Amino acid sequence: MNVNSALNAGVQGFNQASQGVEKAALEINRATTESQTSEQQKLQAAPQETVTTQAPARVDEALVNLRVEQFNAQANTRTIQTADEVLGTLIDVRV
Repeated sequence: MNVNSALNAGVQGFNQASQGVEKAALEINRATTESQTSEQQKLQAAPQETVTTQAPARVDEALVNLRVEQFNAQANTRTIQTADEVLGTLIDVRV
């Protein structure tokens, strides 16, 4: 594997991780908004009752996905940094 392909792989992986973070954040926002809306509807229907709701399971999944994508981004950042260091070393050796 040459340095250029390692660098490209790191950039592509980082972009995919960024898209995963965005997707997880949108899912968290959507679930939170839906939860708040349903809570408000329940309160309007029965204001005298105490409403206890749990966060949807997909919020938990989205939070886990958010953390996984964070680790993916960090790993790909290390790949990019390593490729940059190798390229810098090669340039220094050739000059």
